Amino acid sequence: MTAKTPDFTAMIKDMMGAFPMDMSAMEGSFKSQAALSEKLSAVALDAAEKSTEISTKWTKDALTKMSELTKAKSEPADYAKAMTDFASASAEMAAENMAAFAEVAKKVQTETVELMMAAGKDMSEEMTAAAKKATTEMSATAKKATAAAK
Repeated sequence: MTAKTPDFTAMIKDMMGAFPMDMSAMEGSFKSQAALSEKLSAVALDAAEKSTEISTKWTKDALTKMSELTKAKSEPADYAKAMTDFASASAEMAAENMAAFAEVAKKVQTETVELMMAAGKDMSEEMTAAAKKATTEMSATAKKATAAAK
């Protein structure tokens, strides 16, 4: 009886061929990253738009209040009252607008966290699926290589 020497070159070649180089996983990952970037960009653009609207409204309101301040008055005391009214209105507008900016920032933060959590979950699921697929393929190849060596 002659001992058959296993062909290690063929076994190694089969095993190396079994390593998953699944480009669809790479494409899926790229698409996921592109989708996440698109969503994050939408959040940023929406925040920029809302911030611009707040700034524009604040400027218009301030100019309206200033036009009242610059009108000619009949009594000197009226100038002091107009200045006090303008300062009071300006402080009130500042508080309102800063609160509006804070709401925009809070919304951006919340949406960003939600997107990142969802992306992390999706990536975890993709990695798990890819690992399971790779394990299955490696096991099948190892079994073929073992069977061929016998």
